[in-house]
Amino acid sequence: MRGFETDQLRTFVTVADSGSLSAAAPRLFLSQSSVSEQLRKLEERAGVPLLSRGRHGAVPTPAGERLLEHARRILALNELALQELRGHALAGELRLAVTDYFRPGEIAGMLRRLRERYPYLRLHVTVMKSAAIDAAAEMDTFDIGLSMRLPGTRGQGAGTRGTVLRREPLAWVAAPAEAESLPATLPLVLLPDTCSLHQYVVQLLLRKRLPFVVAHSASGVAGLHLALAAGLGLSCLNASAIGPGVAPLDAASIARLALPRLPEAEFFLLPGRRGESGLIAEARDALAGQLR
Repeated sequence: MRGFETDQLRTFVTVADSGSLSAAAPRLFLSQSSVSEQLRKLEERAGVPLLSRGRHGAVPTPAGERLLEHARRILALNELALQELRGHALAGELRLAVTDYFRPGEIAGMLRRLRERYPYLRLHVTVMKSAAIDAAAEMDTFDIGLSMRLPGTRGQGAGTRGTVLRREPLAWVAAPAEAESLPATLPLVLLPDTCSLHQYVVQLLLRKRLPFVVAHSASGVAGLHLALAAGLGLSCLNASAIGPGVAPLDAASIARLALPRLPEAEFFLLPGRRGESGLIAEARDALAGQLR
């Protein structure tokens, strides 16, 4: 019995990761109709529906979720076999520093897929504040840094951009039940003042002459979610860091509190250091492709 076509599996995985056929098409360098045709043939081969498609995009069915795990492994082994035959397999130890605002709900899954794709690459991951990553850019604290950049802030990337992975809108957030009752003196829930987003929010409110108090300081994004969900106040988060029990303020609440508009945050891999090894440079390129 003939198995699955790897091109169709790659299309399926990309659609599942992208959330829709239209978002996956440019990543695959295919037209949307070609993506749809490949998925049709894959479902025909599988004999069951693999994706549920609706207004909000494409979501794997229960059968699709099962195939998704197999497909990731098949594609990873396929690529690994080719890399080894060509002598290009990534092998060695790599220290990765990641800002805690970068897709916190997804980072574990992305790192697992990296391990599957590069089984000989031993990753040591440290979650750090963006400001700490920027400050250690020229030190030997880590090999590759993934940081966040905000408009008008200083730090690594001010003179050189690095490799941009994604841009996300910032939003004023709070527990949904608390949004309408937030007082005029804004009770802020933030990370410590060494956090670049803390600094950005405080400076923004000072410039707008809006009264505020730091009501709670959390040690990390997970603690920030708990404090916000408990109704301790207001914060500012990038889109992928908005967790359960927390929601963006609606337009009426933003207008009532006279909150300023927020820009986008930019996530990027720091540029290579002078004299770094070929392994680190190659791993940075591989990470950029996986983490986008």
